[in-house]
Amino acid sequence: MIADIAGIDRATAVARIAELERELFDAGAWSEAMVAQELDAPARTYLVDLAPEPDPGAPGPPAETGHADPESATRPPVIRGYAGFWYDGDDAELMTIGVGRAYQRQGIAAALLAALIDRARAQGARRMLLEVRVDNDPALALYERFGFRRMGLRRRYYQPGGIDAYTMALDLAPRAVGFRSATHNEGER
Repeated sequence: MIADIAGIDRATAVARIAELERELFDAGAWSEAMVAQELDAPARTYLVDLAPEPDPGAPGPPAETGHADPESATRPPVIRGYAGFWYDGDDAELMTIGVGRAYQRQGIAAALLAALIDRARAQGARRMLLEVRVDNDPALALYERFGFRRMGLRRRYYQPGGIDAYTMALDLAPRAVGFRSATHNEGER
């Protein structure tokens, strides 16, 4: 389930995102302090994917033993993935997207990206920009599936490994061509 990060306990969200960062990005991972700083920065929109809550009526260990799990009511939600962008009044810059390894290839990254694109459009963004490692084939395939196109290359962008990044863009609003909209039909006024 995709949810706004504002609805999640802040300490839980920061700790889990930092944990996922370490799992996914090794030496390039954001620390808890960096995650907190990013979430506090102005004009940010962050979403998380939460694991579905277990159905209390479903068969399972508590029902079989007759003992309810008193901690289940106080357990924090399981954050499986996260993503966010910065909106500067014209462009939405995708800051990060990550899904825990145990939850990959289940459509979570696509759902997060689709929700971010919807939020960026709702905020008035004309396009979404991003950087992606040139060797991240799954991410490149995801972005291309959503219609992002490559714009350029940033050499040694990702540190400490010095990995190059493609810059990519997705138009979110029609672009003007000359003095008319690109969708304007001849003969119309």
